[in-house]
This record gives sequence, C-alpha cells and structure tokens, in this order.
Amino acid sequence: MRVYLPSTLTLLAGVRAAQEIGPAPVAAHAVTPALREWYAGGDLEELEYAALSAAARASLRLLAADPAAPRRRVVLAAEVPDQLVTWPRGDAGLANDDRAQVEISEAVPWKRIASGHVDDANAAADIAAAAEALPAADAGDDDARFTVDGAEGHELLWYATQELPHLLD
Repeated sequence: MRVYLPSTLTLLAGVRAAQEIGPAPVAAHAVTPALREWYAGGDLEELEYAALSAAARASLRLLAADPAAPRRRVVLAAEVPDQLVTWPRGDAGLANDDRAQVEISEAVPWKRIASGHVDDANAAADIAAAAEALPAADAGDDDARFTVDGAEGHELLWYATQELPHLLD
C-alpha cells in the first residue's frame, strides 16, 4: 500500500541517519475506504493526491511544534505491506484529514521510501506564517484559517529518494 508520511527537514535528517521511520506505530495517510467514500467521484490519482495533501497538513503541524525546523513541509511516500496498515473503521464524524489517517504497525525502512515531496524554498515565508497561525485557526479564527489554507497554494515538489540527502546539505 502507498502511504504518505508527514515529516520535516529536521525529521528527514533523523530518518536518513536511522535508515527508518519509527518507532512503531507510525502515523501516516493513505487511500482508505473512508476517503474513497467521501471522495466518491475521484479516481485513484485524485485520491492519492488527497492523501498526500492530508499528510502535508500534518507536516505543517509538525512544523508548528518545532520552531527550529526549516519552514518547508515534507511528505515521504512509501510502499508498505497491506497487513501492516490499519485505519479507523467507518467515517462518521471524521474530519477530512482523518479520513486518510492510517497507522503502520512497524517502523518503515528507508528502502521502502519511494519519493519525497517538499516545499520549494520560496514557499518558506508562507509556510512559516501558516505554522504560526495554526493554533488560532484551530480555535476558529477565520483570518488564521485563511493563512493556513494559503500554505496549500504551494505545490510540493517531487524528489527521488537519492535526491533527498541533497535537501539536508
């Protein structure tokens, strides 16, 4: 199963050093039955983009929790065995991001990472503003929500796994 793991450049450095993402359980996002039901008109590519976007929002939360991390969202796409992935059953009351939420029962080895998706450095100011506005947005502030939503206007760039270490230099 293709899963999308939220990260930051700081966490990516640790993942590279450890050669795995862990410890288990590992939070991730994927195309789940609840996401398929919610986005019934979407094809597989659109559903995967929705799961990637949910992971990017989770990456923003990681940035909000780590003010020292460079202000670029990071999502790692990985292939993991289906039997290692679980998700909540049903979708009653789930937020859009939660519909794609999954849990991986084992650490994810570096060799299972298929690609990385990272903000361009030019997006850093908007990402920083969104990370700072996140608590107010969560509390219902419409202006803060607008700022957070603005981060989604930046598309994540695709990187092959062999290119990811260059982002850490």
